[in-house]
Amino acid sequence: MADTEHSRRPRGWLNGMREAIPLLGGYIPVAISFGLISTQAGFSTAETMAISTLIYAGASQFLFVGMAASGSPLWLTVAMTLLINVRHVVYAPNIAPWLPRSRWWPWLMHGLTDQVFALAHSRLPQLPESQRVGWFFGAAMLAWLSWIAGSLLGAVGGEWLTSRWPLLGEVMPFALPALFLVLIVPRFTSRRWAAALSVSVAAALVCTLVGLTNIGIPLAAACGALCFYMVRPPETLGTDKGTTDKGTTREGRPS
Repeated sequence: MADTEHSRRPRGWLNGMREAIPLLGGYIPVAISFGLISTQAGFSTAETMAISTLIYAGASQFLFVGMAASGSPLWLTVAMTLLINVRHVVYAPNIAPWLPRSRWWPWLMHGLTDQVFALAHSRLPQLPESQRVGWFFGAAMLAWLSWIAGSLLGAVGGEWLTSRWPLLGEVMPFALPALFLVLIVPRFTSRRWAAALSVSVAAALVCTLVGLTNIGIPLAAACGALCFYMVRPPETLGTDKGTTDKGTTREGRPS
C-alpha cells in the first residue's frame, strides 16, 4: 500500500512546476515590458536575452538598461543593480532550515526571486525532505524560462503587441505589483507579520514619493526585516511571563 501511494505521488520537480504556474501571470507581462524597453533603449535581441538569462533580477534589469542607455558610469550601474538585489541576502537564510544538503543549491539559488521565495517559504515546510530539491528546481526553472521567453517576445514583437492593443501597454507594468499583492496578503496572519509588512509598504511609499525609487526597495526590505525582529511574538511573551513565575507555566499550572 505504501509503495502504491508513493508511486502515485507526483515527482518533486513536476509538483514544483505545477504550483509555480500562477506566477506566470505576473512574470510574462513584465518580461514582455522589459524586452520592449530594452530594445527601445538600443540593446539588441541577443543582449536582451543575455540580460534576462544572466542577471534575471526584474527591477534591477529595468534599472540596468535605463542607466546604461543614459550613459551612466559602468561602476555606478553595477553598484545600483547590486544594491537593489541585496535583499536576496535575507531570503536564503529564511528558507535554509528547510533545505536538505545538496550540491545543487549554489546553482539553484540563481532562480531565487521574490515570488519563488514567497512560494518556497510557505511550501517547503509542507514537503517531504526528499522532494524539496526537486520542487525548488521545478518552480525556479519554470519561472526562469517564462521570464526569458517573455523577454524574447517583448524584444521581437513588443511594439506590434502594444500598437495592436494599446491598453496592453498600460496594463503590463501593473502585473508584477498585482502578483506581489496576492503573495503578501496571506501573510497578514499575526501582529508580527502585519507590522513588518505595513512598515515595508510605508517605507517604499515614502521613498517613491520623495523620488528615491532606486534605493526604496532595499530600504523598505531592511525596515520590514528590522520591524519583524523587533516585534516579539505573543507566544514568546507568554512563555517568558509563565517561566518567571516561580516555575509555573503560562496557564498557571506547576511545571
